[in-house]
Amino acid sequence: MMFRPAKRSRVFQDIVDQIQEHILSGKLKEGEMLPSERDLQELFKVSRGTIREALRVLEQKGLIEIRLGVSGGAVVKSASVDKVSESLALLIRHQKISLAHLAEFREELEGAIASLAAQRADERQVEELERLIQKASRYTQNRSDHGDDAEAFLEVDKDFHLALAKITGNPIFEAVERIVHENIISYYESLLEMGNKRMKENYEDLKGLVEAIKKRDKDKARMIAIRHVSQFTTYMEKRKR
Repeated sequence: MMFRPAKRSRVFQDIVDQIQEHILSGKLKEGEMLPSERDLQELFKVSRGTIREALRVLEQKGLIEIRLGVSGGAVVKSASVDKVSESLALLIRHQKISLAHLAEFREELEGAIASLAAQRADERQVEELERLIQKASRYTQNRSDHGDDAEAFLEVDKDFHLALAKITGNPIFEAVERIVHENIISYYESLLEMGNKRMKENYEDLKGLVEAIKKRDKDKARMIAIRHVSQFTTYMEKRKR
């Protein structure tokens, strides 16, 4: 038998766990139909309401799709990180993560990315970083604080960090860094005065990172990345007060 009767002490969770395990292990393939609610009810020895609640949770996790109609039912979907990515993006975009926790996470993440970039960057990738640095420098030339310049600068800053993540060759670093930098703008807009002075400071950090990467100095690259996150978090914390 594929399934065993659900444990009485935790009926609901046990059903979710069993079906989830079969999907993640590959015993249940993408596109395959789960047994009908009636059959699942018999297999697990529980009420139909319990089965429906378990299926609802599995659908929310993105592991199954509930199809309606005569030929409908619960269809297995391939395991995906989309739900996790969407949840993290929403938490950052709506500032549901404290600055301290976000900074702690970013220091470790971006420190590791910078260090790996210093070890793995090839000539073409370094040239791309230098191109982004030159592009960023244009927005620091204006002596007055201009909102449009700050917005354009932050867009280049995002592209720079995503380019660094891509250099690592690790798709997990690249995916998580993209989530962070595509959603962190909400913190900047409400807590960071990104005037000309801050842009120049940010620019110097990016420039220093490129120099460390060109010299293959992974420790310095890590240090600059961590210091950068820490310093700009301090600016935001001060304004928050």
